[in-house]
Amino acid sequence: MNAFNRLVMLIIALLLIAVPVLLLLVVFGVLAGSLVAASTGPTLDSLGTLSVFSFDAGARLATGIVGIVIALVAGYLALKEIPLGKRIDRRAYVNDTPGQEITVTSQAVRRLVEGAAREVGAASPRCYLASEKRRYDVSCDIRVPRPEEFSELAARARGNIRRVLEEQQVPVNNVEVTVQGTAQG
Repeated sequence: MNAFNRLVMLIIALLLIAVPVLLLLVVFGVLAGSLVAASTGPTLDSLGTLSVFSFDAGARLATGIVGIVIALVAGYLALKEIPLGKRIDRRAYVNDTPGQEITVTSQAVRRLVEGAAREVGAASPRCYLASEKRRYDVSCDIRVPRPEEFSELAARARGNIRRVLEEQQVPVNNVEVTVQGTAQG
């Protein structure tokens, strides 16, 4: 989705949060309806007489539930539009020559990286990808299977991961390997 669409969706989500919250504040008597009506002009003149005490219990409950549901939906939409963390390209372009495009999915790259770490003796590797400018940053957490030099295994894993990715022509920026401890068993 492009930036303009994201901006429009973010504004809609914020309005979906602000309007129900404002109405709930007026209905429950936190804000005076006449104060809100004065600031919004003649469009919301009926808010001046709106009060929680003019509704029966069922209407108050329904109003509260509808307001909460709308606020939750708006919050979900807002969170979907705000990118959190580093973005991962879904596909890595191995060859981007027009007519000869070859791509590899990020899941395939992650499995390739985990296999490369296992190849040098790492136990239960968990690898994470982030991408920047069509190049992957690889972070891999490994365990050492037996009493072995941690730094040596981490260096071998880092080198093998980089070698395997370069052989497969997957663009890579940085490879980081963290030893989490020894493997059980």
